[in-house]
Amino acid sequence: MEEKKSSPLKIFLYISAWVIIWGTFGSFIDYPLYKNNIYLEGSVYQYLTFTITAIISILSAKFFYKKIKL
Repeated sequence: MEEKKSSPLKIFLYISAWVIIWGTFGSFIDYPLYKNNIYLEGSVYQYLTFTITAIISILSAKFFYKKIKL
């Protein structure tokens, strides 16, 4: 049985959507922490917040990619 190849445009749009989701998710977590002076802008904790949300987004994107079959 021949496997259907994914369109490069669909893959590009899928990755772009997940980058937007990651940025939004990270910002929703970052904003209250920053505004309540839990950490300063540009601190290692802010980078850690976005790194952790990036890992969560990557794992989610891989999980959903297998489910939706682009």
